[in-house]
Amino acid sequence: MAPADRDRLARIATTKQHGARTDLFHQGDPSRYVMILLSGWIKVTSVSRDGQEALLALRGPGDIIGDLAAIDGGVRSGTVTTLTDLQAYVIDGKQFLDLAVNQPGLALGLLKHLARGLRQSDVKRLEYVSASSFSRLAGLLTSLADVHGRHTAEGIVIDLPLSQRELATAAATSREAVARAMRALRDRDIVRTGRREILIVQPAVLRALHGSTSGAPSGG
Repeated sequence: MAPADRDRLARIATTKQHGARTDLFHQGDPSRYVMILLSGWIKVTSVSRDGQEALLALRGPGDIIGDLAAIDGGVRSGTVTTLTDLQAYVIDGKQFLDLAVNQPGLALGLLKHLARGLRQSDVKRLEYVSASSFSRLAGLLTSLADVHGRHTAEGIVIDLPLSQRELATAAATSREAVARAMRALRDRDIVRTGRREILIVQPAVLRALHGSTSGAPSGG
């Protein structure tokens, strides 16, 4: 997004702050505003008719939340919960849409954002039917390291406070499968885990495991 477009959004926005583990809105709520994340991270979850919860996305600084509902006038498609302390621009949905209609640069930036989300969704759908649970988890950790990782002398730190259950829903697998996979990765010193962080010690190996057929490291 061009600086001029960011300035236009800032002029009509209200800056809000939220603490960690706060629900910002719920699946099925009416849509009234758009959020642009300035700092911090959120998760987007959805519950199916049979009560199964899926983690649809993790979003961080620069991401837009609620833009689809502002465009089509629908209800919220998921529940948004903060993972960390959060600061965001909050913009009335109608004002956001009016600005996008009248500012081609902003509209193009929004289209690029939507296209990126659609591409990510396509990759996820393909992985759900073609990759093992281990490979999906390796891919999730690789993606988190690429987007959110902090490089240190020991490796890449992911300091998002994600539980094993949240990792499992994000990778479309069970918490037991995540526990087994993380144990295998720790045994090979590919990752190390702390109370609120994951250290990727061998990112190239983790990326290779994601790209392999079975994903799981062999015992030989």
